[in-house]
Amino acid sequence: MNILIIGGAGYIGSHIAKEFLDQGHCVTVYDNLSSGLRENLFPAAAFVHGDIHDYPGLVQVMKEGFVSASFDAGSSFDALIHLAASKAAGESMLKPEKYSRNNIMGTLNILNAASETGIKNIVFSSSAAVYGEPEYLPIDEKHPTRPENYYGFTKLEIEHFLDWYEKLRGIRYACLRYFNAAGYDVQGRIKGLEQNPVNLLPVVMETACGIRPEVQIFGNDYDTPDGTCIRDYIHVSDLAAAHVAALDYISTNEKSFMVNLGSGTGSSVLEVIEIARKVTGKPIPVKVVGRRPGDPAKLAASSARAHELLGWKARYSDMETLIQTSWGVYSKNEE
Repeated sequence: MNILIIGGAGYIGSHIAKEFLDQGHCVTVYDNLSSGLRENLFPAAAFVHGDIHDYPGLVQVMKEGFVSASFDAGSSFDALIHLAASKAAGESMLKPEKYSRNNIMGTLNILNAASETGIKNIVFSSSAAVYGEPEYLPIDEKHPTRPENYYGFTKLEIEHFLDWYEKLRGIRYACLRYFNAAGYDVQGRIKGLEQNPVNLLPVVMETACGIRPEVQIFGNDYDTPDGTCIRDYIHVSDLAAAHVAALDYISTNEKSFMVNLGSGTGSSVLEVIEIARKVTGKPIPVKVVGRRPGDPAKLAASSARAHELLGWKARYSDMETLIQTSWGVYSKNEE
């Protein structure tokens, strides 16, 4: 298939692009490189430097399609993967205008351009943040959606937009509700470090290799065994495989769906740091600071529906593999 990956030069996007290439698909990456990296681009994929706020530019690339030896010039896209978004939950509570513009307005540009150019399949990177504070664990897709941060609200609104565009424009979609993405390509082919990361694993890695002086722990008085937040971490290679399976499902069955993507277990902040100390051999200093607004105490996913619909399950999402594959990249930048 001929795939347009919007945000495909970023940390998650580059892994997804590589997985589609590995499976024999034709890939075009559309990215403004605000957080993505040129070193995350692959020679086998076309690259268009563009912004989701440039509506004419989006329409143009969607109309022109991809040019390669494998497809005719101007071959139209069979699908797009939407990964372009601002994603820091804490920041979203301080800068809602940024998240309104990038996540909501940017997505509407993408949907309108897809509608105008006839693209009928979209895989969207949603988030576990749509659920808010869990009423039960593990969280399944029937769980109420009550986001506790503005980032989660924007992701949930985009899911609603997709549902309406299916009804009104016949665009099929897969909403993949990620839990905490982490790790690096298990074959070591992706080397670009995340820019200004806010998620725990890359922050721990930056501290281990001397880029940061310490890991800040946002609260140690939660109702958890060690007082720190518990999260479900999913390996980015597992996420990438799920995107390929999701697109195959909606294009074959012509049915939209939404699923969780997680490992089914949770690790606390302190547990992650302790395993990282063992894997890296580094002391990894920490400092406890105040809680962030909108942070639930515990999150863990049920991915049973993803297994049922897609035959998908997490293969690389144990904490040791997550940290080992991350350290394999970050250790090359150790000071």
